[in-house]
Amino acid sequence: MKYLSLIVVFLFSIPCFAQLALEAEDPPNKKELPYFFKSKIEDIESELNDVKSGKVVQIATSPGNRPVYAVYYGDKDQFDSQANYNSAVAARNPVFYARKSESTKPVIYFLGPVHGHEIEGQVGLLNLIQIAETGKDHRGREWPLLKQAIEKCRVIIVPNGNPDGLVRCPYDSFVGLPGETMTKYGQGTRPDGSLWRWPQAKSLHPMKGEVGILGAYFNDDGINMMHDDFFFPMAKETEAILKIARDEAPDMTVSLHSHNQPPCVLQAAHVPVFMKNRVADFAEKLNSHYKNVGLPYMTYDWLSANLEDDPEFPPKKSFNLVSALHHLSGTMSFVFECSHGTINEKDKAPIVSYDGILDVQLHLYEQMFQYLMNNRLYWE
Repeated sequence: MKYLSLIVVFLFSIPCFAQLALEAEDPPNKKELPYFFKSKIEDIESELNDVKSGKVVQIATSPGNRPVYAVYYGDKDQFDSQANYNSAVAARNPVFYARKSESTKPVIYFLGPVHGHEIEGQVGLLNLIQIAETGKDHRGREWPLLKQAIEKCRVIIVPNGNPDGLVRCPYDSFVGLPGETMTKYGQGTRPDGSLWRWPQAKSLHPMKGEVGILGAYFNDDGINMMHDDFFFPMAKETEAILKIARDEAPDMTVSLHSHNQPPCVLQAAHVPVFMKNRVADFAEKLNSHYKNVGLPYMTYDWLSANLEDDPEFPPKKSFNLVSALHHLSGTMSFVFECSHGTINEKDKAPIVSYDGILDVQLHLYEQMFQYLMNNRLYWE
């Protein structure tokens, strides 16, 4: 019993990272956020407690002992699976993995931020859950097309894939803040205080050892889920995210991220060219839609980028989480980068407001449903 007591004491003394304290030179966190801007860890629990028409499932527990949830809407169809996706493709017919016809519902998978500070996706998804439940977002605005689409589909929503990083980030929003502040707490620092930045923040993985601030990119074990070991996942969160794709055979999957630029879609690097062309087609339609409704959009020719494979070594494009999701399930997978609302150094103004962030997210979801309904691939 003496040794058992020692083990129990040891287990409960393992440190759990808490929210970082701001340093003297950092701007303060804005505590008074709009009521619809659901960016905090407690907002997830609050929203999910009100779910009635969906099903809430805890899919994983983070290294910091925090729950990771998925919300499911619509009944799951039986796809008569007799092989995994890769084996079915090798047999020259994905129907051996999933038989998809007009009688089966479209399946759409929304993966909330796996980088904890990129909270804009969580804000959008918690409002999407509210729309699924009531037809209105948290501002009271009706989204009838979204509501109708949800009712016609099998929908899986992971509001946040990295609660450890979310809790550790000392900011509930980056609207109006310098981009350097977001970089500091998003990607972290070295012991001397210098910023890791992109892409050097990916040069140490897991992010352990010679680290100053552990950025919100990472869970409490220092794992960046975008670059986990997908054939042998290091993080339980990654494993759960992949399992959903394997089990649900989604037609379309988005991994929600954020950056300092206007919103845009990014390709998965290592997927078939026909799928890259579909993503590029969707990206062009989404970009035009943003322009037409007065939301920020990309003004340069980026939409057909990354359609070709790397021609030389070392490759410039990694096999990341979005590529892995495709190879597990055949899904049309991509990254969506929202605007943080950080200050644009050119005109000293945020790219987008709180309202704008939510509109960018909800219009993305609406366009995803519309594209899927009009361009669905059948496997029969």
